[in-house]
Amino acid sequence: MRAPAIDIHPNAEWAQNGVTVVGGNGQGGGINQLSFPFGLYVHDDDTMYVTDQFNYRIVEWKCGATSGQVVAGGNGQGNGTHQLFYPNDVIFDEEGDSLIICDIRNQRVVRWPRRNGTNGEIIISNITCGGLTMDENRSFYVVDNAKNEVRRYRIGDTEGTVVAGGNGFGNRPDQLWGPQNVFVDRDHSVYVSDHENDRVTKWKEGAKQVLVVAGGQGRGNNLTQLSWPQGVVVDKLGTVYVTDFSNHRIMRWPKGASQGSIIAGGNGLGGQSNQFNRPAGLSFDRHGNLYVADQWNHRIQKFNIESNRQ
Repeated sequence: MRAPAIDIHPNAEWAQNGVTVVGGNGQGGGINQLSFPFGLYVHDDDTMYVTDQFNYRIVEWKCGATSGQVVAGGNGQGNGTHQLFYPNDVIFDEEGDSLIICDIRNQRVVRWPRRNGTNGEIIISNITCGGLTMDENRSFYVVDNAKNEVRRYRIGDTEGTVVAGGNGFGNRPDQLWGPQNVFVDRDHSVYVSDHENDRVTKWKEGAKQVLVVAGGQGRGNNLTQLSWPQGVVVDKLGTVYVTDFSNHRIMRWPKGASQGSIIAGGNGLGGQSNQFNRPAGLSFDRHGNLYVADQWNHRIQKFNIESNRQ
């Protein structure tokens, strides 16, 4: 996921009741259903791509539609080039008009033509891919859960360069433990949701010092803590937005802040419009509206931005 194209004010507010824009029709494999959605990518406000994990597919969902279209996988679990096995993240490569998919159980990253694609092309192998993103130079940044690191891959590169972690698992600032998602800002700083360490860390390009920019105060539910963070997005001002998976809420952490604030959820586990059941991926459109993969409710929730000023 890339940075939103607009500035989001540190005091922006969103509707507290979300609107279901994808799924919400119970768990299932119908074209109007999802089964444990994990990652999502909003493209041009009109189209969304969702990793429909337990249906082993990527679905494309148009704004206002009541059903989606399978654009990758959907051929049962397996390791064929026409199959996916628990995909958990997806981005859209506009220049290549293709989807880049984390196919985690197959330990690979695949490129899938966005239009009429029946097969994917393996571009990175032997990687326990937890999440991925792409910068303006079309370099890929891929989380490796097993190796507790993030690697950057240039076009055509299959080895990659470690840009975060890579120092064994642990809770030192220079270590990761079960990293999940990655975000890269315009300065090529890498932000990682450090799942087992209950924090988000920032790795500046070429710098030795690593910063904890959200959480890092132990697992818990107060405003200084996170509990198994998942998706992460950072806006132009350096504000960190993170899905606080086990606290069933979305948190905002302004740059330099010692604690965060709840911008959606935080009303206990549940299926109401102001609740989540283990939120995973998150994204913004160019207007600042928030989208969340409400994983165990098998739906994508949209929270409209209501105020974007002081």
